[in-house]
Amino acid sequence: MDNDNTLHQLAIRTGNRLRETRLMLSTAESCTGGMIASAITDISGSSGWFERGYVTYSNQSKTEMIGVPPEMIERHGAVSEAVARAMAEGALRNSRAQLAVAVTGVAGPGGGSEAKPVGTVWFAWSDRVRTSSQTMLLKGDRRQIRIQTAAHALRGVLAMLEESDA
Repeated sequence: MDNDNTLHQLAIRTGNRLRETRLMLSTAESCTGGMIASAITDISGSSGWFERGYVTYSNQSKTEMIGVPPEMIERHGAVSEAVARAMAEGALRNSRAQLAVAVTGVAGPGGGSEAKPVGTVWFAWSDRVRTSSQTMLLKGDRRQIRIQTAAHALRGVLAMLEESDA
C-alpha cells in the first residue's frame, strides 16, 4: 500500500521527468486537499516544474477558481468523471502549465453513498490536446485513501509523460 515515502519518491520521479521535458504541471485537488501539491513542493527546485495548485474542496470553489460549470456539478455530482475532467481542463486553462492532474472523491469516513461509496475517486489528466480519466475504489482510512489518491495521480502524470515520449 502507498505511504508517505512512496508519495515522496513519486513526486521526485515526476519532477525529474517534467524537468527533462521542460514542462510545467498544475494540480486541481478536492479530496486530497492539496496533498499532491504538498508532496511536489516538498522537493527543492519544484518551482522549475510545478506551476500552481488549486485546492477546490467546495463546489463553489470548483466553479469560481477553475470554471467547472455549476450545472455540471448539479447534474453529475462533484465526485464524477465529468467534474474531474472539467477540473483538469480548468487547471490548464487558468495556468501556464502544459499538464494538469485533477482528483475528486469520497475520502471518508462519512460522505459515501451506495452509488459512490467511501474510497470512490475520479482522476483526470490533461495536456491541452487530450484529457483522460479513470475511477478507482480505494480501501483504507481517510489518510490512506488520500495518500493512495495522490500517489495514483502522480503515476498518471508519469504515464502521460511516457506516452508523449513514444
